[in-house]
Amino acid sequence: MTHAAQVDTGAASAAETQEAGRAPLSRVMTGVGFLLVVLSYMVNAMDRQVFPPLLPNIRAEYGFSLEQGGLLATNFTLGMALAGLPAGYLLDRFRRKTVLLVSIVIYSLGTAATPLATGFADMTVYRVVSGFGEGMQSAAIFAAIGAFFAHRRGLAFGVIGVGYSIGVFIAPLIGVRLMSTHGTWHSPFYLFGTAGLLIATAALFLVKTGLTEHSADKTVSTRTHEYMPVSAYHRNTIALAVHSVVSGVAIYGFLGLYPTYLITSLHYTAGQAALAMSLLGFGGMTAVFGGWLGDRFDQRNLLIVSLLAVSAISVCIYETYAGVAAQCAFAFLMGAFGLGFVYPNTNSAMQRAVRPGQIGRASGLFVTSYYGPAAFSGLLFAALVDAFGWSRAGLLQVTLLPLLGVAALTFVRTSQFNNAAR
Repeated sequence: MTHAAQVDTGAASAAETQEAGRAPLSRVMTGVGFLLVVLSYMVNAMDRQVFPPLLPNIRAEYGFSLEQGGLLATNFTLGMALAGLPAGYLLDRFRRKTVLLVSIVIYSLGTAATPLATGFADMTVYRVVSGFGEGMQSAAIFAAIGAFFAHRRGLAFGVIGVGYSIGVFIAPLIGVRLMSTHGTWHSPFYLFGTAGLLIATAALFLVKTGLTEHSADKTVSTRTHEYMPVSAYHRNTIALAVHSVVSGVAIYGFLGLYPTYLITSLHYTAGQAALAMSLLGFGGMTAVFGGWLGDRFDQRNLLIVSLLAVSAISVCIYETYAGVAAQCAFAFLMGAFGLGFVYPNTNSAMQRAVRPGQIGRASGLFVTSYYGPAAFSGLLFAALVDAFGWSRAGLLQVTLLPLLGVAALTFVRTSQFNNAAR
């Protein structure tokens, strides 16, 4: 037996010993804790997605170029990427609840500090700090929930995805409404930052360690996983990581500048652009269905179909110059496949590609690969727009890139997943 295998076995044994001495968690407390986890992820999404619909006003106040605005719209994912692998390492060795609570406080403070920026440099710092906390939280949530609901991991991730999508849905509407009411874009950031701190306080008392510190090995089964690679980094996880990189760049490039495209190219009002963004979040609520499908069918094939759908919808968005109603329908479909199907199934597939004791590292790898390159997706998209215009930029980044993800997924072998029938 290799040293790596001995480490994983020791970590699993320690987790099982701790679990054996812990009182069973009631259904009520399980539900309350899970609800707070979902709410915290909803606030996470609100912090992320309130920025794009307010970007035209932010650019006007600071005099930012389109490239600077595009970078600010997505550079928080750099912080998420920086947090991913360290968080995965910590989650396999320390209490997930502690990582979760600290992460919520970090991204809430970063969000509340954003309006205090005096220019591009310090606003970049606040956005990256916020993203660092969000990356820690994502890794902690998916490691904890992935272990507790191992047999229904896709469905559980789908429910969390619904919380995220609700945040995407309401953040633009609340943000634009508050900006119109108060005459400044500052107030939404103060509101969402405060909401995160309140959620962290509630989670301190109501999210029990029986939910967050569950042993994945005990939940999955007592069978051996000798048919799986010993290392957490192998053919399946590398192929899924490549797919995550491509998906993150395509989807976040789209999310970061979609409202700007609607306002500057299609001449929508701020309210109409916010409505389209909200419909995108509404489409993401199909994550429950997408996760449910991922628990029952081959996830590789489901992801391939979803990426092909993202490519096709991108053509409709950037080539048809459709009216408001049609754009809202396209935004809903983009949210359904990009957020509702691709995101939860990529995440859960990454955890299923490793041995149960390694899901913390798998969660960290997903966060780093998905959000790392995405930090520069807005800058890349803006540069493509300046060079080729909105239509061709959309074709290059949001239509063609997902096809590279499809190619990477052909190397995935689901027969080596930890839930594979043997």
